[in-house]
Amino acid sequence: MEKKLIQVYFDEYQDINHLKTQDASLLQAAREAIILSYAPYSKFQVGAAARLINGVILKGSNQENASFPVGLCAERVLLSTCSSLYPGIPIIDLAVSYHNQLGESNKPISPCGICRQSLTEYENVVNHRIRLILGGMAGKVFIIEKATDLLPLGFSFTDMK
Repeated sequence: MEKKLIQVYFDEYQDINHLKTQDASLLQAAREAIILSYAPYSKFQVGAAARLINGVILKGSNQENASFPVGLCAERVLLSTCSSLYPGIPIIDLAVSYHNQLGESNKPISPCGICRQSLTEYENVVNHRIRLILGGMAGKVFIIEKATDLLPLGFSFTDMK
């Protein structure tokens, strides 16, 4: 037996004011997308914004449903929007923010498992990494160089060949 180690590196910034202008504007767009959220059950609103390689910026937000399993996370709404409106065009940066109506919104959150899988698949389909900018309405911001870093040993289409 051989024991292996998986590590993920990310950059941590004190707050949005310490980001490069382009990164700060994308995180701000994700914060603005929160108002598009439909989260009457969880009271946990999430917004996401993507910058495509052609410079277009698109937004998405979480959409809940009384039948909880059919809700959609902001990241997957955004990926669907991007692939529908701009098929095959890579996303270069994707920012995620949130507003927790029942608590604080002052630290980064990370995409859920389904979103990690979806982001990884999107990277594979367009053959381009997606840089993630993660932050709440205030506080620290994390930047992760590629979405696949969030899903080590992930399942992909190459496993099905």
